[in-house]
Amino acid sequence: MTKNENMKHSISIFALLTIMNIVAITSGKCQSPTFDCEKYVSKNIPVAQILAVGTFHFAYYNLDAHVTEKDQQKNILSDQIQQEMEELINHIALFKPNKVVIESGENTAYLMKQYREYKRGEIELGADEIEQIGFRLLDRFNLDTLYGCNDNTLVGSLWNHRDSLVLHPILDSIYNNWDFMSDDELSKRYKLLYQAEDSLNVNSSLLEFFKYLNSRERLNLGFGAYLCGDFNNGTTEGADALAMHWYSRNLRIFRKIQNITTSKNDRILVLFGAGHIEILGHLFDCSAAYNRIEFNELESLK
Repeated sequence: MTKNENMKHSISIFALLTIMNIVAITSGKCQSPTFDCEKYVSKNIPVAQILAVGTFHFAYYNLDAHVTEKDQQKNILSDQIQQEMEELINHIALFKPNKVVIESGENTAYLMKQYREYKRGEIELGADEIEQIGFRLLDRFNLDTLYGCNDNTLVGSLWNHRDSLVLHPILDSIYNNWDFMSDDELSKRYKLLYQAEDSLNVNSSLLEFFKYLNSRERLNLGFGAYLCGDFNNGTTEGADALAMHWYSRNLRIFRKIQNITTSKNDRILVLFGAGHIEILGHLFDCSAAYNRIEFNELESLK
């Protein structure tokens, strides 16, 4: 083999190996054998533990875009569902939280008043998930605080800003066609999914449905619902609108959870509507300040 032929042969082998490596990396089956990026930021550093639990709203306030029909609503206070509630609580309790974050405003004094009345046997638990799950976990782990970390949206803040007369026309131009009534093909498929899930919920135990609702596949699919329909409005109007209300709200919630994280020994349970977990879970996954435990990993903690 001549020198030129040998060089061409070497180049061909190198090109083939490069292509094979690219294919392997893009298919998720290969990692660099010589470089560990995590050791520079997060590897082997003790951090707070997070369990983000997505729930449906037990009291069926039906304030979201999808409204559950009356005959598809679970009777949370029935004897059967209350037995299932114990199974769900036992599963979540495997995490052993020392802080419980709920979907409410920062002032939780009225909720703590209710909790103390419940502890004294003066009232029964209401249907809301904050009482059914939050109160029970406070009791089990002898905790004295519910952390309300819900927040307003950026667009809400701007709408009520002191310069709102200047901002209103700008906001109106962004939200002009946003009506939550999307009828594109993909949005229709999501509506069918939600209806099927209502039926699934009625015919599943609480724990079974929570395992489904908090699966990584369902959370990813759920976030995709925000990326069709009204998201397609205008050139960037739909994207701007989503960023200013739904995404900004969850970033603010994440920031509030950062504020109540005070120790690497914290074990923080975040109990929010499942639509929030689609974003919050990703934020916790990407933050080197937290180690996220997934709902369906809890049994491994036994």
